[in-house]
Amino acid sequence: MLCGTRRTDRKGEPVIRSFFARMFYRIIHHMSKIEMVDGARDYVFMKRTVANAILSLQEYNRYSKGLFSFVGFNVKWLEYQNVQRVAGETKWSFWKLLSYALDGITAFSTTPLILSSLIGLLFCLVSFVFIIVIIIKTLVLGDPTSGWPSLVCIIFMVSGIQLFSLGIIGQYLSKTYLEVKKRPIYIVRETNIE
Repeated sequence: MLCGTRRTDRKGEPVIRSFFARMFYRIIHHMSKIEMVDGARDYVFMKRTVANAILSLQEYNRYSKGLFSFVGFNVKWLEYQNVQRVAGETKWSFWKLLSYALDGITAFSTTPLILSSLIGLLFCLVSFVFIIVIIIKTLVLGDPTSGWPSLVCIIFMVSGIQLFSLGIIGQYLSKTYLEVKKRPIYIVRETNIE
């Protein structure tokens, strides 16, 4: 069992930081199979079996909130209301938090790579439709087009092919990345073997 703290509100936190934090949790909720709880803190109490399971994960870049959920043990949240700091300031700047959020997304989701492929495919389809329109306009209506529409279509087509190809390459690299982490397929919560 794992016991952690979770704040129920963001009172006293800057509005922009609260907005981006909420957006991150909404995005990661849709992009990842791992549940990450909004407001959960990184400091937790855990039984030795949970600690051993987390320590058995051999990855170097550790996004703790995701790893705590990944191991799959029961979690008990102690909820509290946020209060404004009396003294001092947080060491987490906006850019550090953004970098931390990107670490969480890349550690537990391959959705950005899929989006890259889909955007590339969309670019290819749009450019293909534009090329058909230009050909029909030229042949049927006898309206010769100047060079820029066809140039734009070619640029769109090539950009789409590049994005689509990068997305596919990224998918293969993500599989390699996930294999290199050597995360176990499952973790045994308890056994009767002594």
